[in-house]
Amino acid sequence: MSKTKVALLGAGFIADIHIESYQRFVPDAEVVAVYTRDPQKAAAFAAKHGIAQWYDDLEQAITQSGCDVVDIGLPNFLHHRAVLAAARAGKHVIIEKPLALNLEEADEMIAACRAAGRKLMYAEELCFAPKYERVRKLVNEGAVGKIFQMRQCEKHSGPHTAWFYDIEQSGGGAIMDMGCHGIAWFRWMLGGRPKAVSVYAHLQNGLIHQARTKAEENSMVTVEFEGGAIGVAENSWAKLGGMDDRVEVYGTGGVVYADLFVGNSALTYSEAGYGYAMEKAASSKGWSFTIFEEAFNQGYPHELKHFIQCVRENLDPAVTGEDGRAVLEIMLAAYESAGTGRKVLLPFEPKVKKPIDLWLGA
Repeated sequence: MSKTKVALLGAGFIADIHIESYQRFVPDAEVVAVYTRDPQKAAAFAAKHGIAQWYDDLEQAITQSGCDVVDIGLPNFLHHRAVLAAARAGKHVIIEKPLALNLEEADEMIAACRAAGRKLMYAEELCFAPKYERVRKLVNEGAVGKIFQMRQCEKHSGPHTAWFYDIEQSGGGAIMDMGCHGIAWFRWMLGGRPKAVSVYAHLQNGLIHQARTKAEENSMVTVEFEGGAIGVAENSWAKLGGMDDRVEVYGTGGVVYADLFVGNSALTYSEAGYGYAMEKAASSKGWSFTIFEEAFNQGYPHELKHFIQCVRENLDPAVTGEDGRAVLEIMLAAYESAGTGRKVLLPFEPKVKKPIDLWLGA
C-alpha cells in the first residue's frame, strides 16, 4: 500500500515539530507539500526538510499537491477557512488547537467534513503524551479510586511567534494557546466525553508583554464536570526560566503527579551556555534541564501516527472535531466568567467573533 500523502499548512514552530514527527516516527506518511504565505519561507522550509513541493497559495496547496491529508498548523483565525477548503477538496484533516475562534465556525467545520465523508481530528497531543497516558492507565486500573480533582499547569514566558500576541489572529492569550490543553486533558481523563456543567476563571494581562498584546498572560480556569470532578487549568505567558508542564490527579484512593519534562531531561550546568536547553528557556547558562526527544515526550508523533492509521484503516480518531468544539465552549465560558466575575453555567453558546471579546468587551 502506498504512503498517505500529507500537505502541511504552516511553516512555523509547530510545523517543525510535525515534520520531525512524520519523518522519524510515521513511516506510512509522506509530507509532499508545505504552505505558508511567505514564498521565501515556504521554499526554505521545503528545502530544509526535503519536501518536494511548496506553495504560497493555501487553496493550491490543498488542491494541487496530490495530498490525502491536510495538516493545519496555521494561525487560529485561518482554521475555519482551511478546514472548509480541505473538505471541499475531499481531504482528511488534522488540525492544531484551538479548533476555531467561535462555535459557529466550529459547527461549520465539523459539518463540512461530515458532509464530505472526511475525517477531522483535533490534534490534542496531551492525550497521546506517553507519561500522561501512563497516568490515565493508572486511573483506569483503579490505582487512585474515583477522581475528584485534577490540575494541569503549563507556563512559560510567551509564544515563539508574533501572531499569538495579535488578538485578531489568535482570539485570546494564554487560554487559547495553552488552556485548551488542560481542558481537553481533563475530559480525556474522565472518559466518555463528560459534560462540563460550570466554569469559573480569573485572567491577568499587562504583566511582561503589555507593550505587544492586550491578551491575558496569566490565567486560572476551574471547570466542574457532571459527577462532581473538578479540573483546574493554570496557564501563563509570564513565567520566566523555561517551560513547565505538569499534571496532578486526586482520587478517593490515591494521587498521581507527573511532570512532562522533569525526568525526561539531563540536569546540566554550563558557564558559557549552549545551543538548546528547553522550550521557552531564555538562556542555557548556569543550571538547566537539557530536554531530549521533546516532540516524542509531548505526544506529537503518537497523535500523527494515530491519525494516519485512522485514514488508512477507516477508523474513527480518538479525539474529534466535536471534542475540539467542547473544549472551545469551555474556553468561551472562561472568558465570560473572567469578564463578569461570575461562574458560568453550561451549555454556553455566545454569539461572538473571538473568545477574548467576552473579557475585554466586558
